Amino acid sequence: MKIYVLKKRQKLPITVDRAWSFFSNAGNLSDITPPWMKFEVTGELPEQMHPGMIATYRLQPFLGVSLNWVTEITHMVEGKYFVDEQRFGPYRFWHHQHHFKELENGMEMVDIVHYALPFATVGRIVHKASVEKKLAEIFHYRRKKLDELFK
Repeated sequence: MKIYVLKKRQKLPITVDRAWSFFSNAGNLSDITPPWMKFEVTGELPEQMHPGMIATYRLQPFLGVSLNWVTEITHMVEGKYFVDEQRFGPYRFWHHQHHFKELENGMEMVDIVHYALPFATVGRIVHKASVEKKLAEIFHYRRKKLDELFK
């Protein structure tokens, strides 16, 4: 199994508390996901994120194919970091770390995603042909959207 790593950093002119409040609310994920993915939360979400929390979504990552995605918050230190892991969805493996750090004039968030695709060799071909670019587009959209939201 080939595990890929995507790492993104973004600085925002807000406090870690404000960033944490936004990102720890899974309902805000649809606001920073590209519209072409037709992302929707399909289950109830608690008021506050916590380890063991399950979130369910439906999305169309490619070719109009609708998929269900189930993630679990596996680790969390409030105001510092949280980890979501796929329990069911399009990836063979998905482990997404969200880190938050206070800076002098704002904060920095770092996303580290470890992921793998199913189907071994075919998965590697699909990754090069499509998935790698799609993930880059998703995080680029997210970066722009967050810059707009927190100017």
